[in-house]
Amino acid sequence: MENTLVIVKPDGVERGLLGEILSRFERRGLKIVEGRLGVIDKETAQAHYQEHVGKDFFDDLVSFITRSPSFVCIVQGPEGTFKIVRDMMGTTNPKSAPSGTIRGDFGTDISENLIHGSDSLESASREIGIFFPK
Repeated sequence: MENTLVIVKPDGVERGLLGEILSRFERRGLKIVEGRLGVIDKETAQAHYQEHVGKDFFDDLVSFITRSPSFVCIVQGPEGTFKIVRDMMGTTNPKSAPSGTIRGDFGTDISENLIHGSDSLESASREIGIFFPK
């Protein structure tokens, strides 16, 4: 089995979409094996977005993800689970995300795009270690 990290971001939680988003993964046959709802602290957010340090949007990313509760979880499924999750999410810009994807169905703005999913096995391992250290 393969694990990947998913974050339902503050806008998704604030809009009451958590159940809808998680149920889409479950209906696809993926499992939520660990998760928690809470405000991500600034240090954890900075570690998560480390590849964006120094970019002009870094502070905005950190401010957004730390403004109110997010649901951070480990999603488990067959080989390629990170890719399945990414396809289900849709493109980063909700305005171009296909209907039937999470962002295509519920997203309205590129800066508040509802959900994060690891983009590779390597990213999943790093991100899971940040949010769920053993």
